[in-house]
Amino acid sequence: MAKKEHVSVTQATQFLRQHKAAFSEHPYAYEEHGGTAVSARELGVDEHCVVKTLVMQDEAARPLIVLMHGDRKVSTKNLARQIGCKSVEPCKPEVANKHSGFLVGGTSPFGTRKPMPVYVERSILALEKIYINGGRRGYLVGIAPGLLEALLQARAVDCALEE
Repeated sequence: MAKKEHVSVTQATQFLRQHKAAFSEHPYAYEEHGGTAVSARELGVDEHCVVKTLVMQDEAARPLIVLMHGDRKVSTKNLARQIGCKSVEPCKPEVANKHSGFLVGGTSPFGTRKPMPVYVERSILALEKIYINGGRRGYLVGIAPGLLEALLQARAVDCALEE
């Protein structure tokens, strides 16, 4: 752990520090369109423990955040059914950026520009530690999954599909 020099200040880390949340920092070499496979490989962790932050919207274009295992996809049908919406779809990158304040590839659920409801795949909460975006590309933070419920009032859902 000789790389402890790196301390990134982002909206997300400011939010975590403000709430006195324990987190570890994990910078890595970002690759365009590399996704969680690259970050998991770079950090030497299981991709199942790397959580992607997806900005989606319902049929009325109301934004929401879905937190999903890196090696799974979201069943938008199952998600919509569980949250009482007609439909859910991913936001276009520029719309996601406007809602979250983060660039796609660097989106964190912490410190978003607008408050949005957060839904987390239930099995994520059972993991010991997760790695989630820290607010910029090439930067993950390691946290206890319970922080998602404690700090974001994340609601557990079951909407994972195998990749």
